[in-house]
Amino acid sequence: MNGGDSLAFDVHPHPAPVTAAERAALLANPGFGRVFTDHMVTVRYADGKGWHDARVEARAPIPMDPASAVLHYAQEIFEGLKAYPTADGGVTLFRPEANARRFQVSAARMAMPELPEQIFLDSLTELITIDGQWIPQAEGGSLYLRPFMFASEVFLGVRPASEYLYCVIASPVGSYFSGGVKPVTVWASREFSRAAPGGTGVAKCGGNYAASLLAQAEAIAAGCDQVVFLDAVERRYVEELGGMNVFFVYDDGTIVTPELTGTILPGITRESVIVLARQAGRRVLEQPISFDQWRADAASGRLREVFACGTAAVITPIGAVRHPDGEFAIGGGEPGRVTTSLRQSLVDIQRGDAPDPHGWVRRVA
Repeated sequence: MNGGDSLAFDVHPHPAPVTAAERAALLANPGFGRVFTDHMVTVRYADGKGWHDARVEARAPIPMDPASAVLHYAQEIFEGLKAYPTADGGVTLFRPEANARRFQVSAARMAMPELPEQIFLDSLTELITIDGQWIPQAEGGSLYLRPFMFASEVFLGVRPASEYLYCVIASPVGSYFSGGVKPVTVWASREFSRAAPGGTGVAKCGGNYAASLLAQAEAIAAGCDQVVFLDAVERRYVEELGGMNVFFVYDDGTIVTPELTGTILPGITRESVIVLARQAGRRVLEQPISFDQWRADAASGRLREVFACGTAAVITPIGAVRHPDGEFAIGGGEPGRVTTSLRQSLVDIQRGDAPDPHGWVRRVA
């Protein structure tokens, strides 16, 4: 079966999966992105043939020719989402349809074929079904899912490839915060930019993250946890962190987040936070905020809380900002009330501990 909006997956179970005892030892302290499940999903694409050869098979190295297009022209995109265990023994996903749509947007920007939403969703279900025993049951645990796609055609030449490989791998992860949610310190980069107008900022592609690595190293050298980028044109307006969107909470309860202008990744957690904040009666504005305004509002006390959000950490409070000319603090060094409330509301919906009025949760097992 090929070319359509859905495919039948051929399932080939791992001939020698990890033993139950070995798996239990790995799940005791999986960390983040260090442990992987037994299986993976692969689906192929070729011009004139469409999507085909959907498989669930043993996780293994991917054979690759040295002239594979991705190695030379960087046609590659990915997504990240989590499968959550429920109190009744089930498994849920949070807004996977939104990830599927963003994957299509990323593909279009990178001149790659768009994977049908149903194939994307089915690929997640197939992997969870065969590797469900890898989902940590400890508090805060989940199964991190990494769908990705790259140009697999063997050729040298600057043009879109005609062959692609879509894959999904899974990694059991524990709570992102060991010892509780604590404010982080961020470094405001003046020298490096994440994305420019007309660039690939709207796509979730590896090149954007590669471009952030030197700035992240600069942040670590400055004793910070993360880097925050300013716009590429004026080096004035706050955009996002290396892998998370950012929000500002003011003394009158108003929440401000940078507007999506094509240089900022449209985070699914970001969109969810906006919905939950407005549902709670808060005024949420999507508008530019300059770094100078951030610093001045923190100094005056108007700015009470700042937090970042993304799939991995959900919501992370920001307690201090360092930059080439100094440092300033936000709040009193503890997670703010609004930040904590929004985080709890989001986590409760994700894990099935609160009603889901928006239909965000998809049960898969």
